[in-house]
Amino acid sequence: MFKDTAGHVELTESIIGCGIRVHETWGPGLLESVYKECLLIEIEDAGHRVDTTRRLQLVYKGRDLKCQFCPDLIVDGIVVVELKAVEKLAPVHKAQLITYLKLTELPVGLLMNFNVPMLKYGTQRVVRPDLMIRKT
Repeated sequence: MFKDTAGHVELTESIIGCGIRVHETWGPGLLESVYKECLLIEIEDAGHRVDTTRRLQLVYKGRDLKCQFCPDLIVDGIVVVELKAVEKLAPVHKAQLITYLKLTELPVGLLMNFNVPMLKYGTQRVVRPDLMIRKT
C-alpha cells in the first residue's frame, strides 16, 4: 500500500487498459518504439497528458553529466511508464524503474513488457519505496 492510492490506481489502470488495446492490435514481436508510439496515441485518446520530451540532467559530485535521463512516458505528471519488448523482464528492469521514480520524484510507475502472450503477464506496477506504508 502507499499514500493516496485511489488516484494512482485509477490512473495506472487506465494506462494498462491503453496498453492492452495496443497489445491486442499488434501482439508481441515488434520494437519498443512501435509500442511507445501506439501507447502514446491510446493514452492521449483516453484524455491524459503524456510527456515524452522530459529530460533530467544528472549530476555527480556537483557536476552536470553530459548524459541525461529520458523517461519513456510520463502520464499526467504522476506515472512514469517504462516500456520494454524483451523476452522476459529481469529484476534490473524493476530496479531501473525505481531509480527513474526517485530521479523524477514521481510516486508510481508502470513497467510494461509487450513481448508476452498477454500484456497482464508483462506489466508491473511499482511504487516509489519511500512512499510505501510500512507495517510495524
